[in-house]
Amino acid sequence: QVRLVESGGGLVQPGGSLRLSCVASESIFGMVSMGWYRQAPGKQRELVASISAGSQLNYADSVKGRFAISRDNAKNMVYLQMNSLKPEDTAVYYCYVLIRLDQSPFWGQGTQVTVSS
Repeated sequence: QVRLVESGGGLVQPGGSLRLSCVASESIFGMVSMGWYRQAPGKQRELVASISAGSQLNYADSVKGRFAISRDNAKNMVYLQMNSLKPEDTAVYYCYVLIRLDQSPFWGQGTQVTVSS
């Protein structure tokens, strides 16, 4: 039902910044949680950052202090500001939204982030 489209990925040097955007096809007002996962080649998908209906923020330890998640309810969008990027941040980043606790989340198709000199 809900379609998510990510954008903003690309190639950046270590220490650089990127901002990822995710737009939902429908209103996500009242969602349980939404945010970002990432998956590097040969590695398990991991939660990077999330924001709950109560505006509680959650970050992976590896990105805390460098990344910031935010949302714009009017635009049905969620963002991930990524600063001080490291090569180990290289991955495909996926946006998700969990609308109901008894449902599986909806996923975007992903956007590639490559951090390399």
